[in-house]
Amino acid sequence: MRFAIGDTDFLLDGEPHRILSGAIHYFRVHPDLWQDRIRKARLMGLNTIETYVAWNAHAPRPGVFDLTGGLDLGRFLDLVAEEGMHAIVRPGPYICAEWTNGGLPYWLFADGTVGVRRNEPGFLAAVREYLEQLAPVLVPRQIDQGGPIMLVQVENEYGAYGSDASYLRALEEMHRDIGLTVPFTSVDQPMGTMLEDGSLPSLHRTGSFGSRSTERLARLRQAQPTGPLMCSEFWDGWFDSWGEHHHTTPASESASDLDDLLAAGGSVNIYMFHGGTNFGFTNGANDKGVYRPIATSYDYDAPLDEAGRPTEKFHAFRSVIERYAPVPPLPASMQPGGSGVLSVASGAGPEARPTPAADVDVRLDRVAPLRALLPALTDWSTHDEPPTLDALGAASGFVLYRTEVDLPSGGVLTIGTEVRDRAVVSVDGVVVGVLEREHHDRAIALPPVTGTLELLVEDQGRVDYGPRIGEPKGLIGTVAVDGVPLARWTASPLALDPIAPAVLDVLAALEPTEGDVLAGPVVAAGSFDLTSTEDRYLSLDGFRKGVAWVNGFCLGRYWSRGPQQTLAVPGPVLRSGRNEVVVFELHASASRTVCMLLEPELGHTEA
Repeated sequence: MRFAIGDTDFLLDGEPHRILSGAIHYFRVHPDLWQDRIRKARLMGLNTIETYVAWNAHAPRPGVFDLTGGLDLGRFLDLVAEEGMHAIVRPGPYICAEWTNGGLPYWLFADGTVGVRRNEPGFLAAVREYLEQLAPVLVPRQIDQGGPIMLVQVENEYGAYGSDASYLRALEEMHRDIGLTVPFTSVDQPMGTMLEDGSLPSLHRTGSFGSRSTERLARLRQAQPTGPLMCSEFWDGWFDSWGEHHHTTPASESASDLDDLLAAGGSVNIYMFHGGTNFGFTNGANDKGVYRPIATSYDYDAPLDEAGRPTEKFHAFRSVIERYAPVPPLPASMQPGGSGVLSVASGAGPEARPTPAADVDVRLDRVAPLRALLPALTDWSTHDEPPTLDALGAASGFVLYRTEVDLPSGGVLTIGTEVRDRAVVSVDGVVVGVLEREHHDRAIALPPVTGTLELLVEDQGRVDYGPRIGEPKGLIGTVAVDGVPLARWTASPLALDPIAPAVLDVLAALEPTEGDVLAGPVVAAGSFDLTSTEDRYLSLDGFRKGVAWVNGFCLGRYWSRGPQQTLAVPGPVLRSGRNEVVVFELHASASRTVCMLLEPELGHTEA
């Protein structure tokens, strides 16, 4: 089978072909649910699945490249092919995607000498190695070799960042050098000169937008005089940041814009078809003068919600698509009002599965202060000044800094440049306050103390868009009290994702205790029983800020400031019978009971 870009259309074996694609990021979905999500895309009428490739997920450390489990991109693409669908792959190397560091490995920039998204030898050498590691997955799965991949995108919205044609040419050449033969594309917003700055004549330009389709396509046609029109990021919703509202777009408006796009003869990639979740510490952040970390949920108000259920938007989009292309019949469970659940077992057709009967309350009856668990969580090193997370080999999460002080009259602690991103400050185990990057905090008053000063610093998500990509995390600049620098530090990342098995062993051995509140930093655990293992949502009403796990799987961060009030728990993480939930609360909780809900609470929307 051959795929090409013609003068007016995409061509599949020489015949005009319209791409009807939907975005699913394999790294945001539990691998046992990939087939379900892909099949539902086909049922909405799509013929293609698009995914980014998150370089930093596959390469968490230098010399490591992981293609197993939830990072088995080859298996994901094979499942796309099994559904009779094509694939668009966007390996970046930069992806944005509201993903930590825009997909770029933190360690690449640790020594400060490697360039970011430019024609710089160190950066390009690393990109070449990355693409060579992807080659065995991508090359044999191209459409002209019997696989599903029909398009590959080079870089990502580069016109919003720079205009270095030599960099783009180097990337294009490296993609070809590894054996990719399918057509290459670029994507940019149809605004200003982004479409021109972010592409090359040899890359087919596509647009990214979510409204005013006719106007946007006209601007795209101006930049791309021939060839098929394509919106390769049709934004049907938006992401959420902590402290903001939950973003939604009316299904009718999004469907109307999609209709305009298809009526104009355009191809489309719906971003997102299914958003999924920023599990663990994988969320990104934005900083346009004020730092804003992305929330854990990546529901995106997509046609398929965070738990993989069809929404009003699913049915509205399907109704639009069937005006332009054949769509398969919907099983009863996928009809409006159905459960939205399919059976995807081998050889089985779609059928409804039983729905759990009730929400389940879980009392966290085993409690340990964080300090008591530090021997199982830490690997201390000594330094003359506080090292960054990057220098400690920590991609994300938490680092604990310690130094001894003698302050009989107290003093003012200052951070020379910036806290990245949030520090809980304690003296002799007593919390005295918090320094937040978002508030531009750099100073805090300390009480009289002769003893240990601790700063528990949380990386709340590496910036994924703009000039601050690649910056180090931790305490940046000189740390001083009353202007006198503090020296002789010890520091350690906390082993939280995955959580250290020794911590789970300690929690399992604890005796249950009474009480209704928690004083942090503290770790608490509880057990609960289930008779079925459908997707659930963990509600932490009364808790303030922290991280949660179920059966050792890191669900991600929670924060009472919202908007989301629940954390997604994929069904494959759960077990029939006994299950365990663990919560790391940084501050305090008015309750020691959490709840495994049947429905999510993603927060208030903008009125």
